[in-house]
Amino acid sequence: MNVGILGASGYVGGELLRLLLRHPKVEVSFATSRRNAGEFVYRVHPNLRGQTKLKFVTFDPSKITDACDLLFVATPHGVSSTFMPQILETGMPVIDVSADFRLKDPQAYIKWYNWEHKCPELLEKSVYGLPELHREEIKKAQLVACPGCMATTAILALAPIVKAGKVEKNRIVVDFKVGSSGGGAHPSLASHHPEHYSVVRPYKPVGHRHTAEIEQELSLLADGKVSVAMSAHAVNMVRGILATCHVFLTDSVSIVDVWRLYRQFYRDEPFIRLVRDAKGIFRYPDPKVVVGSNYCDVGFEIDKDNNRLVLLSALDNLMKGAAGTAVQDMNIIQGWDEREGLWDSGLHPV
Repeated sequence: MNVGILGASGYVGGELLRLLLRHPKVEVSFATSRRNAGEFVYRVHPNLRGQTKLKFVTFDPSKITDACDLLFVATPHGVSSTFMPQILETGMPVIDVSADFRLKDPQAYIKWYNWEHKCPELLEKSVYGLPELHREEIKKAQLVACPGCMATTAILALAPIVKAGKVEKNRIVVDFKVGSSGGGAHPSLASHHPEHYSVVRPYKPVGHRHTAEIEQELSLLADGKVSVAMSAHAVNMVRGILATCHVFLTDSVSIVDVWRLYRQFYRDEPFIRLVRDAKGIFRYPDPKVVVGSNYCDVGFEIDKDNNRLVLLSALDNLMKGAAGTAVQDMNIIQGWDEREGLWDSGLHPV
């Protein structure tokens, strides 16, 4: 099957290229970049040198149905909604890694992204592309909206306990530690090496836009409004996210109860690993050991003195937090093994 990638010069686009060039069932027919049109892909993504002779091209929507069978979109937020109706009219399946179709409420884009949605009629038709929650919908979807990286990390940690109805729905606190690649490929003063090195910098203590996705998906699971307070910190790593989630229990639960609940919820999930070990330095989820993989590691600890359950989750923001999930969604749409092209374990040490 031929696939194309719109917006392939960023970090997520590069990761899509890395995965799809090795995928045994697809051929990358084109990769677009307005800024780098005519340039070899490997000059922007040097890890792909020797892997491909592709050159970046400009986007021509009139030729898209002749060029590919499925389209990945990795454009900046607010871009894909300007051309998506034209693409969908062709019948082409689209997997969008940007934020443009993640939220169901058009007003939420005004609140969280400060712009009015260009085609709000498509929001209800899009499927939130988190396989662990929406696999059956993804199978039949034409437009899949991949989740945000922090949203994925939090939702996968919280989903089982929230669905079970065992926590206070209006008192959930999530603290994120995020690697610098989460800020994208365009440099800024905050990402400048002397300013970013050795930091644990709070950059969005309140009001982060991924809050909307987390609340949307957890509210669906809980069949009622769930409120989430989240804070984000930039830390001295390139890839990875660690989410520390604090929830307050409405029922008494034991360690065995939590194990059973999470094992049952994720029993058939190929990319969820439960991590709560008795030995070693990696006793809980750690972003360091998932780098380069499509795994999300989930763990927990119970604070009996405060009736608090601490949930921990770690993933690679460019993989399970973006490109890896997009490829997993493609595999689901095509009826292939979800692990196809995603077999790699994490790198250690890194």
